[in-house]
Amino acid sequence: MNPGRLARNLDWALFLASMMLVLLGLAAMKSFGTDSDYFFIRQIIWTLAAIAVFFISAIFIDWSFLKTNSIFLLMLYLVLVLTLFFLILTGHTVKGASSWLKIGGLTIEPVELLKPVLVLLLAKYFSKRHVEIARFVHLFISFVYIAIPMALVMLQPDLGSAVVLGAIWLGMALVGGIKLRHLVFLFFTGLLIAAVAWSFFLLPYQKTRITAFINPQGDIRGAGYHAQQSVIAIGSGKIFGKGIGFGTQSRLEFLPEHETDFIFAAFAEEWGFVGVLFLLLFFGVIIWRILRAGIYGESNFEKLYAAGLAILLLFQSAIHIGMNAGVLPITGLGMPFLSYGGSSLVSLFWALGILESFSLRKKGIFIGTEDRFKEGILGA
Repeated sequence: MNPGRLARNLDWALFLASMMLVLLGLAAMKSFGTDSDYFFIRQIIWTLAAIAVFFISAIFIDWSFLKTNSIFLLMLYLVLVLTLFFLILTGHTVKGASSWLKIGGLTIEPVELLKPVLVLLLAKYFSKRHVEIARFVHLFISFVYIAIPMALVMLQPDLGSAVVLGAIWLGMALVGGIKLRHLVFLFFTGLLIAAVAWSFFLLPYQKTRITAFINPQGDIRGAGYHAQQSVIAIGSGKIFGKGIGFGTQSRLEFLPEHETDFIFAAFAEEWGFVGVLFLLLFFGVIIWRILRAGIYGESNFEKLYAAGLAILLLFQSAIHIGMNAGVLPITGLGMPFLSYGGSSLVSLFWALGILESFSLRKKGIFIGTEDRFKEGILGA
Protein backbone atom coordinates (compact mmCIF):
# COMPACT_ATOMS: atom_id res chain seq x y z
CA MET A 1 0.00 0.00 0.00
CA ASN A 2 1.38 3.35 -1.09
CA PRO A 3 0.46 5.99 1.54
CA GLY A 4 0.82 8.81 -0.96
CA ARG A 5 -1.45 7.12 -3.48
CA LEU A 6 -3.93 6.33 -0.73
CA ALA A 7 -3.98 9.97 0.40
CA ARG A 8 -4.58 11.14 -3.17
CA ASN A 9 -7.49 8.77 -3.77
CA LEU A 10 -9.27 9.08 -0.43
CA ASP A 11 -12.48 11.09 -0.76
CA TRP A 12 -11.42 14.04 1.35
CA ALA A 13 -14.42 16.09 0.21
CA LEU A 14 -16.76 13.52 1.78
CA PHE A 15 -14.75 13.25 4.99
CA LEU A 16 -14.12 16.98 5.45
CA ALA A 17 -17.74 17.95 4.72
CA SER A 18 -18.87 15.42 7.35
CA MET A 19 -16.35 16.80 9.82
CA MET A 20 -17.49 20.36 9.18
CA LEU A 21 -21.03 19.40 10.21
CA VAL A 22 -19.66 17.73 13.34
CA LEU A 23 -17.61 20.84 14.17
CA LEU A 24 -20.63 23.09 13.65
CA GLY A 25 -22.56 20.88 16.04
CA LEU A 26 -19.76 21.09 18.59
CA ALA A 27 -19.68 24.89 18.24
CA ALA A 28 -23.42 25.00 18.92
CA MET A 29 -23.09 22.76 22.00
CA LYS A 30 -20.23 24.86 23.39
CA SER A 31 -22.27 28.03 22.98
CA PHE A 32 -25.20 26.81 25.07
CA GLY A 33 -23.52 28.15 28.17
CA THR A 34 -23.84 25.17 30.54
CA ASP A 35 -21.30 25.06 33.35
CA SER A 36 -20.19 21.46 32.91
CA ASP A 37 -19.84 21.33 29.09
CA TYR A 38 -21.10 17.76 29.48
CA PHE A 39 -22.41 17.29 25.94
CA PHE A 40 -19.54 19.19 24.33
CA ILE A 41 -16.79 17.10 25.97
CA ARG A 42 -18.51 13.76 25.41
CA GLN A 43 -19.21 14.62 21.78
CA ILE A 44 -15.50 15.35 21.23
CA ILE A 45 -14.67 11.87 22.56
CA TRP A 46 -17.30 10.31 20.30
CA THR A 47 -15.95 12.32 17.35
CA LEU A 48 -12.45 10.91 17.85
CA ALA A 49 -13.90 7.40 18.04
CA ALA A 50 -15.94 8.02 14.86
CA ILE A 51 -12.87 9.25 12.95
CA ALA A 52 -10.96 6.11 13.97
CA VAL A 53 -13.87 3.92 12.86
CA PHE A 54 -14.01 5.69 9.49
CA PHE A 55 -10.33 5.18 8.65
CA ILE A 56 -10.23 1.61 9.97
CA SER A 57 -13.32 0.71 7.91
CA ALA A 58 -12.06 2.48 4.79
CA ILE A 59 -8.43 1.37 4.81
CA PHE A 60 -7.96 -1.79 6.83
CA ILE A 61 -11.15 -3.76 6.08
CA ASP A 62 -12.17 -5.06 2.67
CA TRP A 63 -15.95 -5.00 2.91
CA SER A 64 -16.38 -6.47 -0.56
CA PHE A 65 -16.87 -9.86 1.12
CA LEU A 66 -20.43 -8.68 1.83
CA LYS A 67 -21.22 -9.13 -1.88
CA THR A 68 -21.01 -12.91 -1.56
CA ASN A 69 -21.37 -13.57 2.17
CA SER A 70 -24.81 -13.11 3.74
CA ILE A 71 -24.09 -14.77 7.09
CA PHE A 72 -22.26 -11.79 8.61
CA LEU A 73 -25.06 -9.33 7.80
CA LEU A 74 -27.81 -11.69 8.96
CA MET A 75 -26.03 -12.39 12.24
CA LEU A 76 -25.47 -8.67 12.85
CA TYR A 77 -29.11 -7.98 11.99
CA LEU A 78 -30.40 -10.70 14.34
CA VAL A 79 -28.20 -9.51 17.22
CA LEU A 80 -29.47 -5.95 16.86
CA VAL A 81 -33.11 -7.03 16.53
CA LEU A 82 -32.82 -9.19 19.66
CA THR A 83 -31.23 -6.23 21.43
CA LEU A 84 -34.22 -4.07 20.46
CA PHE A 85 -36.54 -6.75 21.87
CA PHE A 86 -34.72 -6.87 25.20
CA LEU A 87 -34.66 -3.06 25.36
CA ILE A 88 -38.45 -3.07 25.59
CA LEU A 89 -38.20 -5.34 28.65
CA THR A 90 -35.09 -4.06 30.40
CA GLY A 91 -33.82 -1.04 28.44
CA HIS A 92 -32.51 2.16 30.02
CA THR A 93 -35.44 4.59 29.89
CA VAL A 94 -34.76 8.25 29.10
CA LYS A 95 -37.65 10.73 28.73
CA GLY A 96 -40.18 7.89 28.43
CA ALA A 97 -38.38 5.86 25.75
CA SER A 98 -36.49 2.61 26.35
CA SER A 99 -34.13 3.15 23.40
CA TRP A 100 -30.75 2.91 25.12
CA LEU A 101 -28.58 0.00 26.19
CA LYS A 102 -26.46 0.90 29.22
CA ILE A 103 -23.17 -0.98 29.59
CA GLY A 104 -21.26 0.37 32.57
CA GLY A 105 -20.84 4.08 31.94
CA LEU A 106 -21.48 3.67 28.21
CA THR A 107 -24.95 4.27 26.73
CA ILE A 108 -25.64 2.88 23.25
CA GLU A 109 -28.68 3.37 21.03
CA PRO A 110 -28.94 0.13 18.98
CA VAL A 111 -31.37 1.52 16.39
CA GLU A 112 -28.67 3.91 15.17
CA LEU A 113 -26.36 0.96 14.50
CA LEU A 114 -29.22 -0.92 12.86
CA LYS A 115 -29.86 1.77 10.22
CA PRO A 116 -26.67 1.21 8.17
CA VAL A 117 -26.95 -2.56 8.72
CA LEU A 118 -30.43 -2.50 7.17
CA VAL A 119 -29.11 -0.45 4.23
CA LEU A 120 -26.44 -3.11 3.66
CA LEU A 121 -28.93 -5.96 4.06
CA LEU A 122 -31.46 -4.47 1.63
CA ALA A 123 -28.69 -3.61 -0.85
CA LYS A 124 -27.62 -7.25 -0.71
CA TYR A 125 -31.18 -8.53 -1.11
CA PHE A 126 -32.19 -6.22 -3.96
CA SER A 127 -28.90 -6.60 -5.84
CA LYS A 128 -29.33 -10.40 -5.98
CA ARG A 129 -32.93 -10.02 -7.18
CA HIS A 130 -32.79 -6.92 -9.34
CA VAL A 131 -34.59 -8.77 -12.16
CA GLU A 132 -37.10 -10.60 -9.95
CA ILE A 133 -37.89 -7.63 -7.70
CA ALA A 134 -41.05 -7.04 -9.74
CA ARG A 135 -42.48 -10.17 -8.09
CA PHE A 136 -44.45 -9.20 -5.01
CA VAL A 137 -43.10 -12.07 -2.89
CA HIS A 138 -39.58 -10.64 -3.00
CA LEU A 139 -40.87 -7.20 -2.12
CA PHE A 140 -42.78 -8.67 0.82
CA ILE A 141 -39.74 -10.56 2.13
CA SER A 142 -37.64 -7.39 1.97
CA PHE A 143 -40.37 -5.56 3.91
CA VAL A 144 -40.26 -8.19 6.67
CA TYR A 145 -36.62 -7.26 7.29
CA ILE A 146 -37.79 -3.73 8.08
CA ALA A 147 -41.19 -4.46 9.65
CA ILE A 148 -39.79 -6.42 12.61
CA PRO A 149 -37.38 -3.73 13.88
CA MET A 150 -39.95 -1.02 13.01
CA ALA A 151 -42.50 -2.64 15.32
CA LEU A 152 -39.94 -3.05 18.10
CA VAL A 153 -38.76 0.55 17.77
CA MET A 154 -42.34 1.84 17.90
CA LEU A 155 -42.89 -0.12 21.11
CA GLN A 156 -39.92 1.60 22.80
CA PRO A 157 -41.55 4.07 21.75
CA ASP A 158 -39.45 5.89 19.11
CA LEU A 159 -41.75 6.98 16.29
CA GLY A 160 -39.09 9.05 14.49
CA SER A 161 -36.62 6.19 14.05
CA ALA A 162 -39.44 3.84 13.00
CA VAL A 163 -40.44 6.26 10.23
CA VAL A 164 -36.81 6.50 9.06
CA LEU A 165 -36.54 2.69 8.88
CA GLY A 166 -39.67 2.58 6.75
CA ALA A 167 -38.32 5.34 4.49
CA ILE A 168 -35.08 3.39 3.95
CA TRP A 169 -37.03 0.37 2.73
CA LEU A 170 -39.40 2.38 0.52
CA GLY A 171 -36.60 4.42 -1.04
CA MET A 172 -34.44 1.39 -1.77
CA ALA A 173 -37.43 -0.52 -3.15
CA LEU A 174 -38.10 2.36 -5.54
CA VAL A 175 -34.46 2.40 -6.63
CA GLY A 176 -34.52 -1.40 -6.93
CA GLY A 177 -37.41 -1.31 -9.43
CA ILE A 178 -40.77 -1.60 -7.65
CA LYS A 179 -43.86 -1.76 -9.88
CA LEU A 180 -46.48 1.00 -9.82
CA ARG A 181 -49.32 -1.32 -8.75
CA HIS A 182 -47.20 -2.56 -5.86
CA LEU A 183 -46.51 1.05 -4.89
CA VAL A 184 -50.25 1.83 -4.83
CA PHE A 185 -50.89 -1.28 -2.75
CA LEU A 186 -48.18 -0.24 -0.30
CA PHE A 187 -49.64 3.24 -0.05
CA PHE A 188 -52.98 1.92 1.14
CA THR A 189 -51.24 -0.62 3.36
CA GLY A 190 -49.34 2.26 4.93
CA LEU A 191 -52.60 4.06 5.62
CA LEU A 192 -53.94 0.92 7.30
CA ILE A 193 -50.77 0.55 9.40
CA ALA A 194 -51.01 4.23 10.39
CA ALA A 195 -54.60 3.72 11.52
CA VAL A 196 -53.64 0.64 13.55
CA ALA A 197 -50.66 2.44 15.06
CA TRP A 198 -52.86 5.39 16.05
CA SER A 199 -55.36 3.07 17.73
CA PHE A 200 -53.04 0.61 19.46
CA PHE A 201 -49.37 1.68 19.46
CA LEU A 202 -49.03 5.46 19.73
CA LEU A 203 -48.91 6.77 23.27
CA PRO A 204 -51.07 9.73 24.31
CA TYR A 205 -48.15 12.19 24.18
CA GLN A 206 -47.31 11.09 20.61
CA LYS A 207 -50.91 11.62 19.52
CA THR A 208 -50.86 15.01 21.20
CA ARG A 209 -47.75 15.99 19.23
CA ILE A 210 -49.50 15.15 15.96
CA THR A 211 -52.70 17.01 16.85
CA ALA A 212 -50.58 19.94 18.05
CA PHE A 213 -48.88 19.97 14.63
CA ILE A 214 -52.28 20.11 12.89
CA ASN A 215 -53.46 22.88 15.20
CA PRO A 216 -50.39 24.39 16.94
CA GLN A 217 -52.36 27.31 18.35
CA GLY A 218 -54.80 24.97 20.10
CA ASP A 219 -52.46 24.30 23.02
CA ILE A 220 -49.65 26.84 22.76
CA ARG A 221 -48.63 26.43 26.41
CA GLY A 222 -48.77 22.64 26.32
CA ALA A 223 -48.28 20.27 23.38
CA GLY A 224 -47.56 23.10 20.93
CA TYR A 225 -44.99 24.81 23.15
CA HIS A 226 -41.86 23.09 21.85
CA ALA A 227 -42.75 23.60 18.20
CA GLN A 228 -43.57 27.25 18.83
CA GLN A 229 -40.27 27.91 20.61
CA SER A 230 -38.38 26.20 17.80
CA VAL A 231 -40.02 28.38 15.14
CA ILE A 232 -39.29 31.48 17.25
CA ALA A 233 -35.61 30.47 17.52
CA ILE A 234 -35.23 29.99 13.76
CA GLY A 235 -37.04 33.24 12.93
CA SER A 236 -35.10 35.30 15.46
CA GLY A 237 -31.82 34.34 13.77
CA LYS A 238 -32.77 36.42 10.72
CA ILE A 239 -30.02 36.80 8.08
CA PHE A 240 -26.75 36.68 10.03
CA GLY A 241 -27.86 35.24 13.37
CA LYS A 242 -27.48 36.53 16.90
CA GLY A 243 -23.88 35.32 17.15
CA ILE A 244 -22.27 32.27 18.73
CA GLY A 245 -23.23 32.10 22.39
CA PHE A 246 -26.01 34.69 22.08
CA GLY A 247 -28.91 32.40 21.28
CA THR A 248 -31.45 33.29 23.95
CA GLN A 249 -33.91 30.48 23.17
CA SER A 250 -31.33 27.79 23.96
CA ARG A 251 -29.29 29.56 26.66
CA LEU A 252 -32.39 30.52 28.64
CA GLU A 253 -33.86 27.01 28.22
CA PHE A 254 -36.93 28.12 26.27
CA LEU A 255 -35.89 25.66 23.55
CA PRO A 256 -35.91 22.09 24.93
CA GLU A 257 -33.40 19.38 23.96
CA HIS A 258 -31.36 21.97 22.06
CA GLU A 259 -28.33 19.66 21.81
CA THR A 260 -30.30 16.84 20.11
CA ASP A 261 -33.90 17.17 18.87
CA PHE A 262 -33.80 20.95 18.29
CA ILE A 263 -30.16 21.59 17.44
CA PHE A 264 -31.06 22.91 13.98
CA ALA A 265 -33.25 25.61 15.55
CA ALA A 266 -30.53 26.47 18.08
CA PHE A 267 -27.95 26.65 15.28
CA ALA A 268 -30.20 28.79 13.06
CA GLU A 269 -30.80 31.27 15.90
CA GLU A 270 -27.07 31.88 16.39
CA TRP A 271 -25.86 31.58 12.78
CA GLY A 272 -28.87 32.91 10.89
CA PHE A 273 -29.94 32.23 7.31
CA VAL A 274 -26.37 32.50 6.01
CA GLY A 275 -25.13 29.90 8.50
CA VAL A 276 -27.96 27.54 7.57
CA LEU A 277 -26.99 27.88 3.89
CA PHE A 278 -23.43 26.81 4.73
CA LEU A 279 -24.75 23.90 6.79
CA LEU A 280 -26.93 22.73 3.88
CA LEU A 281 -24.00 23.21 1.50
CA PHE A 282 -21.82 20.81 3.50
CA PHE A 283 -24.69 18.37 3.73
CA GLY A 284 -25.21 18.63 -0.03
CA VAL A 285 -21.53 17.81 -0.61
CA ILE A 286 -21.91 14.65 1.48
CA ILE A 287 -24.95 13.49 -0.52
CA TRP A 288 -23.22 14.33 -3.80
CA ARG A 289 -20.09 12.34 -2.92
CA ILE A 290 -22.15 9.37 -1.72
CA LEU A 291 -24.21 9.28 -4.93
CA ARG A 292 -21.08 9.78 -7.02
CA ALA A 293 -19.43 6.79 -5.34
CA GLY A 294 -22.56 4.77 -6.09
CA ILE A 295 -22.64 5.77 -9.75
CA TYR A 296 -19.07 4.56 -10.19
CA GLY A 297 -19.61 1.44 -8.07
CA GLU A 298 -18.54 -1.87 -9.53
CA SER A 299 -21.76 -3.76 -8.78
CA ASN A 300 -25.46 -3.26 -8.11
CA PHE A 301 -24.74 -3.95 -4.44
CA GLU A 302 -22.47 -0.92 -4.16
CA LYS A 303 -24.86 1.27 -6.14
CA LEU A 304 -27.82 0.28 -3.98
CA TYR A 305 -25.81 0.71 -0.79
CA ALA A 306 -24.87 4.27 -1.79
CA ALA A 307 -28.48 5.04 -2.71
CA GLY A 308 -29.73 3.65 0.60
CA LEU A 309 -27.18 5.63 2.60
CA ALA A 310 -28.17 8.83 0.79
CA ILE A 311 -31.85 8.09 1.46
CA LEU A 312 -31.13 7.53 5.17
CA LEU A 313 -29.31 10.86 5.52
CA LEU A 314 -31.74 12.86 3.39
CA PHE A 315 -34.89 11.57 5.04
CA GLN A 316 -33.66 11.86 8.63
CA SER A 317 -32.38 15.38 8.00
CA ALA A 318 -35.62 16.39 6.29
CA ILE A 319 -37.67 15.17 9.27
CA HIS A 320 -35.40 16.95 11.76
CA ILE A 321 -35.43 20.26 9.88
CA GLY A 322 -39.16 19.94 9.18
CA MET A 323 -40.10 19.44 12.83
CA ASN A 324 -37.77 22.29 13.87
CA ALA A 325 -39.40 24.58 11.31
CA GLY A 326 -42.92 23.62 12.40
CA VAL A 327 -43.90 21.92 9.13
CA LEU A 328 -43.74 18.34 10.51
CA PRO A 329 -44.83 16.80 13.82
CA ILE A 330 -42.19 16.56 16.55
CA THR A 331 -40.71 13.05 16.55
CA GLY A 332 -37.57 13.41 18.66
CA LEU A 333 -35.16 12.71 15.81
CA GLY A 334 -31.63 14.13 15.75
CA MET A 335 -29.86 15.80 12.83
CA PRO A 336 -27.15 13.55 11.28
CA PHE A 337 -23.61 14.63 12.24
CA LEU A 338 -24.88 17.79 13.97
CA SER A 339 -26.86 16.50 16.98
CA TYR A 340 -25.31 15.07 20.12
CA GLY A 341 -25.16 11.28 20.13
CA GLY A 342 -22.25 8.86 20.01
CA SER A 343 -24.16 5.90 18.56
CA SER A 344 -25.40 7.96 15.62
CA LEU A 345 -22.02 9.57 14.96
CA VAL A 346 -20.03 6.34 15.05
CA SER A 347 -22.55 4.42 12.93
CA LEU A 348 -22.64 7.16 10.27
CA PHE A 349 -18.85 7.33 9.97
CA TRP A 350 -18.76 3.53 9.89
CA ALA A 351 -21.24 3.62 6.99
CA LEU A 352 -19.13 6.22 5.16
CA GLY A 353 -16.02 4.14 5.82
CA ILE A 354 -17.64 1.11 4.17
CA LEU A 355 -18.53 3.21 1.14
CA GLU A 356 -14.97 4.54 0.94
CA SER A 357 -13.58 1.00 1.27
CA PHE A 358 -15.53 -0.02 -1.84
CA SER A 359 -14.25 3.02 -3.73
CA LEU A 360 -10.57 2.59 -2.76
CA ARG A 361 -10.52 -1.08 -3.69
CA LYS A 362 -12.20 -0.36 -7.00
CA LYS A 363 -9.32 2.01 -7.76
CA GLY A 364 -6.80 -0.74 -6.95
CA ILE A 365 -5.17 1.13 -4.06
CA PHE A 366 -4.43 -2.07 -2.15
CA ILE A 367 -3.37 -4.22 -5.08
CA GLY A 368 0.33 -5.12 -4.99
CA THR A 369 2.76 -3.74 -7.57
CA GLU A 370 3.12 -7.14 -9.22
CA ASP A 371 -0.65 -7.58 -9.48
CA ARG A 372 -1.04 -4.13 -10.98
CA PHE A 373 1.64 -4.98 -13.55
CA LYS A 374 -0.19 -8.16 -14.51
CA GLU A 375 -3.46 -6.28 -14.76
CA GLY A 376 -1.77 -3.75 -17.04
CA ILE A 377 -0.43 -6.47 -19.32
CA LEU A 378 -3.79 -8.25 -19.49
CA GLY A 379 -5.60 -4.97 -20.05
CA ALA A 380 -3.30 -4.11 -22.91
